[in-house]
Order: sequence, then structure tokens, then C-alpha cells
Amino acid sequence: QVSLLESGGGSVQPGGSLRLSCEVSGYTGTTWCFTWFRQAPGQAPGQPREGVAGLNIYSGGGTSYADRVLGRFTVSQDNTENTLSLQMNNLQPADAGMYYCAAARCYGTGIPFSPSFYTVWGQGTQVTVSS
Repeated sequence: QVSLLESGGGSVQPGGSLRLSCEVSGYTGTTWCFTWFRQAPGQAPGQPREGVAGLNIYSGGGTSYADRVLGRFTVSQDNTENTLSLQMNNLQPADAGMYYCAAARCYGTGIPFSPSFYTVWGQGTQVTVSS
């Protein structure tokens, strides 16, 4: 049984940085994708969460990013500690929200950003960006 536990959220000023962590337990093998999703503040019910950055273990650690975070965010995995990290630099108010770590079995090289693909979710960690 895979479980995910996020941490590292907080409040920063525009231009600041945060590092989110997702502790992953209970998974075996390499056929997994892990992706960070963002739920914007006040997001209407039924609107999908936004895929931000993902990592595909099956493809050897390939990564994928939403266009608006490319060059600012970096997703990585610490195999020793079974932790998925999201380093977020130059944060902007548009990056604020609840960030969720999600996992799913995957067997190709792609990293889906559709929330419906993912079967395991953490409880989320809050990111606030304001001056």
C-alpha cells in the first residue's frame, strides 16, 4: 500500500524559494510516476488540479514540467530516503496554492498531468506567496 506525506510548505515573498518534500512509503519496483499538483486558492469545485512537475521512475528518472514553471522548479528523487522533492525558486503569487504529491503505476516514458491518472494522493502542503 503506497502512501504519500507532503511537507515543506510555507509563506514566502515573491522571488523567494521553497523546497517541498513528499515522503513515499510502501512502493516497490520501478513502474511508477510521481507528480506534484497544485490546487489554486479559491479554485471552483470540479476544476482539475494543475500538474506542475513529474518524475517517471520507469523511464529512468525522466522529468516533465508545466511551461510556466520551467526553469524555476526542479523535481527530484532521493532514493536513499524515498523522498520526492520539488525545489521552487523565484516564486510568484500565481504559484500559491495547495500542493499535492500523487503517484500512479506507469509503464511508458510519458508523465501524465491529468489528475484522473493518479491513484494515490497525499494530504497536501500549503504554499503562500505574497508581499
